[in-house]
Order: sequence, then structure tokens, then C-alpha cells
Amino acid sequence: MLCAGLLSAGIAKAQTLPSLSIQVGQSQTPEDLSVTIQIILLITLLTLAPAIIILVTSFTRIIIVLSLLRHALSTQQIPPNQVLVGLALFLTFFIMTPVIDEINNNALKPYLAREIDQNTAIERALVPVRDFMFRQVREKDLALFTRIADQPRPANRDEVSTRVLIPAFVISELRIAFQMGFLLFIPFLIIDMVVASVLMSMGMMMLPPIMVSLPFKILLFVLVDGWNLLIQSLVASFR
Repeated sequence: MLCAGLLSAGIAKAQTLPSLSIQVGQSQTPEDLSVTIQIILLITLLTLAPAIIILVTSFTRIIIVLSLLRHALSTQQIPPNQVLVGLALFLTFFIMTPVIDEINNNALKPYLAREIDQNTAIERALVPVRDFMFRQVREKDLALFTRIADQPRPANRDEVSTRVLIPAFVISELRIAFQMGFLLFIPFLIIDMVVASVLMSMGMMMLPPIMVSLPFKILLFVLVDGWNLLIQSLVASFR
């Protein structure tokens, strides 16, 4: 019993966690206030990080195409949302790897080595992200947001502000995603029309056509190796 008590006390002592306290007080120097503001901005940025990742990467196009595919197959919640989001995230990481490597080599590593300051690191990190968005954005969408922002017509890419580039890139991604989704719907729509016509000609109007067409659509998608073709098309669309 004594050994068991000592063992329990030792385990409890080993599992003791350090305490963390946050205090609010008056700053003594301007540097203290600057550090506080930086911490607040960093916390705010972390809360907005998911939205930023969605808007400036390939995630938007991928998740919309995958969702439209699920609707075209009429499989309701199969694959589930977690699977689609996970697949979209991994594909996004795969496509954005060159951009991430460039940010790491040109911005993050020099900043951690104290070779450049924070502003220079941010400017260098924006360069590959802007290059990626410029490869996908339409000039028409850039012109739209440039006109809305009441900015003069830029002479080159460097004169295009990031606040104009990001929304233009997003609507360009939405346009391409819906175009790919439309092409996905065509073969499955044909199957639905054929099945509905056959059922109507047989007088089986009370039988929902989707119950008959769903197995054929899944079979067609599997026979043509649909996942391979779809992922290949998605990745190739960013090249």
C-alpha cells in the first residue's frame, strides 16, 4: 500500500503542468506597446488563416469541382464532406508545393536567420503567391476590380495591388470550377435522361429514375477510372 501511494504521488508530481497567466497592465515603454499590438495582429491573422488559405490557393477550384461531381453522381453525402475537404487540402498542398518552397527559401529561412527584417520577408513571401494567382486570373476580372477600386490602369503586374488581385483571382477560380463542373454533369445527365425515358415508355412512372440511374452512373465512373481522370485534369489545370 505504501509503495502504491508513493507511486501515485510520483505520477501526480510528474504530470504537474506549468501554469500560464495573462495580465493586462500599463506599458512602460513604446516598445512594449508595439509588441502587444504585434501579438494582437498575429492572433487575428491566425483566425483568418483558413480563409486566406482558401482564397489565395487552388483549394477553391478543387473543392467546388469535387462537390459538383458528388451532385452529378447523385450520391447525396457520399463521399462525405470530411473526405472531400481532406482530399482537397492534400491536392492543394501538392499543387502549391513549389510556391511554399519558394516562400521558405526566399522569405522564411532568411527571416529566421535574421538576415532580413519582417517587412522584407512579407514582401518576398508575396512574390510567389502573386505569381501563382497571376497565372490563373483573367484580365477581365482584374480590370473589373481595378475599376471598382478606382485605380489607374496598371502598366505591368507590379502595379497591380494585392487587394485587387485576390478577389479577381477568386472569381476566376469560381468561373473555371463551374466550367469543369458543367462538363462533369453532361455524361451523368445523359444517363438520367435515358433512364427516365425508358421508365416512362415502360409505364413505370412511379419509380424514381434516380434509383435506377445511380448504379449506372457509379458503374460508368468506375469503368472510365473517373477519379484518376478528374484528379489529373484538376492538377493539369494549374500548370
